[in-house]
Amino acid sequence: MNGNTIAKAVIPVAGYGTRLLPATKSQPKEMLPVVDRPAVQYVVEEAVASGIESILFVTGRGKRAIEDYFDYSIELEGELEQKGKKDLLHEIREIGNMVQIFYVRQKIQRGLGDAIYQAKRFVNGTSFAVLLADDIIDADVPVLSRMKEAYQENLGVILAVTRIPREEISQWGVIQGKKIGERLYEVEDLVEKPEPEEAPSDLAIVGRYILTPSIFESIARTTPGKGGEIQLTDAIRSLRGSERIYAYEFAGTYYGVGDKIGYLKANIAFALKREDLGKELREFLEKLREEGLHEDGVKKWRR
Repeated sequence: MNGNTIAKAVIPVAGYGTRLLPATKSQPKEMLPVVDRPAVQYVVEEAVASGIESILFVTGRGKRAIEDYFDYSIELEGELEQKGKKDLLHEIREIGNMVQIFYVRQKIQRGLGDAIYQAKRFVNGTSFAVLLADDIIDADVPVLSRMKEAYQENLGVILAVTRIPREEISQWGVIQGKKIGERLYEVEDLVEKPEPEEAPSDLAIVGRYILTPSIFESIARTTPGKGGEIQLTDAIRSLRGSERIYAYEFAGTYYGVGDKIGYLKANIAFALKREDLGKELREFLEKLREEGLHEDGVKKWRR
């Protein structure tokens, strides 16, 4: 294997999902369906399509459903086989065969940086990818695949970024950098949740990273911030001067499914793309737009 090849990925899934309560009270947010498959499957499929060979889920309490989902389901498979539902049987079996998966627990919620630190033994001294299960990106070519190409040519940390409206920039980590390629920037600084007038750019960091093994030492010396959490952005920022840090501005549509409006948008967008669902859903949405939300027609949808 090429020493520059990214073959391992880490997907942190230990969070509580408080922004999606009460639905996440008894079910992991990563398992909430986007159309007919859990949100986390879209992220796993991107990793597999990008050539990832093994994935580590960093889990927490109450996340057993994720392990069960990516395991074989003997009883269900037997039922589908008996009823002759071959297409569904094939789809269910493919989930269990998708990729080699490992699990480790983040026993105490101490932030994303700490969650990544749990992967140190799994990574074993190699560069690796991180994909956040809250972040689904609909792209013609998988974003992680493009990032791997950028890594091959520019060894170092690679961050996925996208342009965000200035009025929303205070909710994001933002890069300051210089453009060195069509979609590639060399990062000079990272600013966490700046005020719009103080933001160095409108390029916000989205949940795809390629990290080098030096991130673990950086995490270990990173001081916990608000709520005692160790922020991954802080650990990456401290690598400046010892590691080159790049940002890749991806082509695609980002859906943040960790909050209610992002989750709803993702469901509608992906359903509209489906041949078996899109036409009827589009007609339904058009009817809502024309007739309004209420039978009396008082409240109308606005464009």
